[in-house]
Formats: sequence, structure tokens, C-alpha cells
Amino acid sequence: MKLDTIETFVVGNPPPRHGGRYFIFVKLTTTCGITGYGEIYNATFGPDLVAKMAEDVFARQFTGEDPHHIERLWHKTYGAGYTMRPDVSVMGVLSGLEMACWDIIGKAAGKPAYELLGGKVHERLRSYTYLYPPAGDVYPDPATPNVYNDAHHAAEAAIKAVDQGFTAVKFDPAGAYTIYDGHQPSLGDLERSEDFCREIRKAVGTKADLLFGTHGQFTVSGAKRMARRLEAYDPLWFEEPVPPESPEDMAKVANATSIPISTGERLCTKYEFACVLQTGAASILQMNLGRVGGLLEAKKIAAMAECHSAQIAPHLYCGPLVAAANIQLAACSPNFLVLESIRTFDGFYADLLTTPIRWENGYVIPSSEPGLGHDLNEEVARANPYTGTELHLGLQEAPALPL
Repeated sequence: MKLDTIETFVVGNPPPRHGGRYFIFVKLTTTCGITGYGEIYNATFGPDLVAKMAEDVFARQFTGEDPHHIERLWHKTYGAGYTMRPDVSVMGVLSGLEMACWDIIGKAAGKPAYELLGGKVHERLRSYTYLYPPAGDVYPDPATPNVYNDAHHAAEAAIKAVDQGFTAVKFDPAGAYTIYDGHQPSLGDLERSEDFCREIRKAVGTKADLLFGTHGQFTVSGAKRMARRLEAYDPLWFEEPVPPESPEDMAKVANATSIPISTGERLCTKYEFACVLQTGAASILQMNLGRVGGLLEAKKIAAMAECHSAQIAPHLYCGPLVAAANIQLAACSPNFLVLESIRTFDGFYADLLTTPIRWENGYVIPSSEPGLGHDLNEEVARANPYTGTELHLGLQEAPALPL
């Protein structure tokens, strides 16, 4: 079996755009006609340029190779151009291509990827959701109370999520995150964050865990101040309390609070996650399968985490093929904790797959179909090209000011 051709898809995500402005998919085909799909999570460059990067890497490293040779393909790409370091752009491209290879391998074997990565240990996977505005209120006016800035609106959204079946909800009310983080939280940030935790905890009781996000906003001392305000409400995690560049700094926060620290959505490869584990920076790892280096790399990270009494909670703020890969990893990882979902994988997420992800009463049921378990609906992908110029996500370009 040899890899033969690549096709890329840059798909615009229509409003409410949960998961980002666009998704970047790849389709690999072998000389014997087996196709595999993958997804690249790369927010640094325009998506059409990233698609060209994927075509270039495929032509240089993957064409004519056996897709079973994951280690060889991974190291060829990782070492290309004498880089050999966790480059977020290279790893995003490699992740999508590697993911597609696993899709091909599974289809050739007639097995889901999780059965080839150690075998299924979880029959169902607990999932969580962000607290989103109600339908029809896609972009609420920031000057008016809404789910993002008002604790009572957030508590109402949390109740609705619990009524759907979710047993964990995520929110990040700690203020704007900027290109100049970390900063000190203002008194307003601290008060609003505590209000969110208090009101949501009051609303859901013990029916749901609280997942507190910050996107790496704070200094070490600022994160400690925030953690002290939140401990009384027993969140399941305090996500990325400081910028991810320094796990030593994050470890100082971890050592100062009883709240578990989670991190990983911006990290690449086992090397960066090894630093997190060795320093004790976090006990919950949130690798994104479209960025971290692919399925096998994520499986290695999960195994390292086991040795440090750490758990995995695969990150998802991109498209449904990364979601499918996350499910494959979670299903075969003994130390799986919880899976990020985009609502219930409905709407455009479901439309983009030939067979939607199965979500039932707060849990994802892993597909028993071969490969990633879900194929891209190419007709829908082609009908929704991304025509914008903005990047997938962005940060505020002005420094954070006290509120």
C-alpha cells in the first residue's frame, strides 16, 4: 500500500461559528484506492496557505510511502529542514496528515483506530460544553448582560446544559486575553470570576463539574490570587492559568492551589508535554489532536501522563475530524477524564460528516466503524468554502486594563 494523492478543503464555519471561523481538512488516497481524512489545527497563517503547506509536506515526505509507517513519516517531517523542534505550524500539518494515515490504516484493517492503539477501554466518553448564548443571540452586545459577562445568565445556560445531560460546563469570565499576557487580574476580574463560580455552583449543585478557563492570562501571583477566590466552589480545573511558555511558572500556581491545573491546547509533541509533567505544572493534559503531532504522539503523551498520575482531556476548538480523532484517543486511554465537545456535535458539525458523532445524555459513544469512524461529507465541505481573511482565532491587541 502506497500513498498517492492529497486533496485539501478549507471550509467556512457559518454562524454561530462555534469551533472557529474555518476548518482545514485533508484527504489522502492510496494507489489501491483507500481514502483517509484528517484535520489541521493551525491558527497562525491563513488557511489557504496552510493547505498549501500540507500539499508541500505530502509531496516531500508522504508520497509513495506506506501509511502504516507512522514513526518513519513522523520523524521525516519533524526532522525536515534541520528543524527538529516542536514547531506549531509543522506539527499542525503533520497532525492532519498522520490522522488521515490512521484513517487509512483502520479502513484497510477493518478496525477503528482505537483497536489498533491498544484497544477500547471506555464504552462511552464523558463530555463537556462551553456555556454559549441562547440560539438567536449569537454575538451579544458586550455592553449588555449576557452569558459571557453576567453570572446569572451563565447560571441559566449551565442549567440548560445539565438538563441536556452534560455533567461538566466550561466558562472563562476572567476578562479579555491579549497578546501581552500575563497580567494581574483586576478587582473586577476577580469579583466577576468568583460570581460565576458561585452562581453556577448554586444552580447546578453537584450535578456538574465547573471548568474554569483563562487562556493563559495571568502572572504567577495573579493566578494565585484568582485561585484563592475560586477554591470554595471546587472547580474540576483551572485551565492554563499562566502563559504556556514556562511550565516552571505554571508549577508554582499548581503548588499554591487545591484546584487541579489543566493545560495543553497550545503545546506540541511529547517533548513539551514531558516538561509539563516533569515540573508538576499540570495534572490534566489537554492535547489537541490536530496540533500535537497526531494520534500516535498523543497516545505516547497519554502513556507518559499515566506515570505521573495525570489524566487527559482532549481539547477541541476546531472541526469534527479532530473531534473524531479525539474520540479514538480517549476510547483507548485508561487515564481519560473528559472530552471537549462543541455543544452536542449537532448542526454544521453533523452536516460535515457522512455519519454524525453519536452523543447521548452527556456522553459520546465511540463509533465501531473503521479508521476514525467518520468520513468527511465532501459535498457539504465544497459547498461552504471559507472566503474571509481573518484567522481562525485571535487575541486582543491592546493591553488588558483594569475594569
